[in-house]
Amino acid sequence: MENHLSRLRSDALEIATEAIQQMHPEILMKQALKDIKSTQKMILISIGKAAWTMAKAASNILGNSIQNGIVITKYQHSEGAIGNLKIREAGHPFPDENSLKATQEVLEMVQDLTENNTVLLLISGGASALFEQPLPGVGLQDIISITQKLMNSGADIYELNTVRKHLSTVKGGRFAQIISPAKIISFVLSDVIGDDLAVIASGPVYSDKSTSEDALQILEKYQINISEKIRNAILIETPKTLPEIETTIIGNVGDLCEKAVEISKRIGYKPIIIAKDMQCEAKLAAENLIDDFNKIRTTEKEPFALILGGETVVKIHGTGKGGRNQEVALIASRLISGIENMAVLVIASDGTDGPTEAAGGLVDGTSWQRMQQVGIDPENAVQNNDSYHALQTVGDLVFTGPTGTNVNDLIIILSG
Repeated sequence: MENHLSRLRSDALEIATEAIQQMHPEILMKQALKDIKSTQKMILISIGKAAWTMAKAASNILGNSIQNGIVITKYQHSEGAIGNLKIREAGHPFPDENSLKATQEVLEMVQDLTENNTVLLLISGGASALFEQPLPGVGLQDIISITQKLMNSGADIYELNTVRKHLSTVKGGRFAQIISPAKIISFVLSDVIGDDLAVIASGPVYSDKSTSEDALQILEKYQINISEKIRNAILIETPKTLPEIETTIIGNVGDLCEKAVEISKRIGYKPIIIAKDMQCEAKLAAENLIDDFNKIRTTEKEPFALILGGETVVKIHGTGKGGRNQEVALIASRLISGIENMAVLVIASDGTDGPTEAAGGLVDGTSWQRMQQVGIDPENAVQNNDSYHALQTVGDLVFTGPTGTNVNDLIIILSG
């Protein structure tokens, strides 16, 4: 059984890691940029966790068509120089001083553009923290504090970015107003279910459907108190109509799930997609996916792979360390304890799960018991949001390092 279980675990990792590799911007950008035409040199601005890899691909393909530009990505997500582009690293999931400095460099770069200029804008998830200039009356620490409180309360990405847009001079379409009248060509790697351009990276160049009142209601919903200065800033409405921008979405979590289907088939599993748009609390996600597994295994005779894509949220009650994927994995390990011949992998496509260096967790029917055998109380770890240390103790964390892409999270459940 041990060898069989080991194979299930390694197969789950193979499916996920290869699927993620096939979503690398170098592959996706090559296809997306093949028809791009420009009669002039472009300014390249790339922001997000995948900013470096997207910019590198664009530079390789477009070469001298790029006049200059800047890349803003998360710490340890750049891999060196790219031509004459400026490479900047900054804070995530919260902006920091380097976020503000890098954003100021961008603003200086685009301040005197005319209708004869073209901006090649490359957007990926994570840009909400990396690309930031607060509105007057709003400080960096205000944004950090409000963002952290929203995350800890379990706010989803739509709620979180609605508030972020109304605190910033470069979100919610405001960056498009700054760039105007230059032409914008945008390529987007989506980390938002439904690919809503106004939500991805907080929609820097897209008209905003959310309102100041929406932002205030979200803060009230999660009982987050704000000063009069911040309230006044939020009441400055974001632009509701902007010129249409030439935009290509180069990849999303649905594409990632389809890649996982292809790989599962190839290595001998019947793939079954459960969802490409999972959005719920981590606890509910774990319960639902194990319910699905239990129903399917009663009728399915051949080895199968359940595939889910999306993004969960976690309400923080404890003081432990972990991320949403680790939380799902830890709770799943309790629900499958004692079940043979199955493995559950929950992984972030960008390689970083929450404020940790792990990408997620890989558990099986022995994980919960193994934690108990080494002196860990896994139930207490669940209550304390300490999934990282519980999974780490039994070797059930998954580490990939930065993957260069960012298209939500992937869950693979194998049975065979």
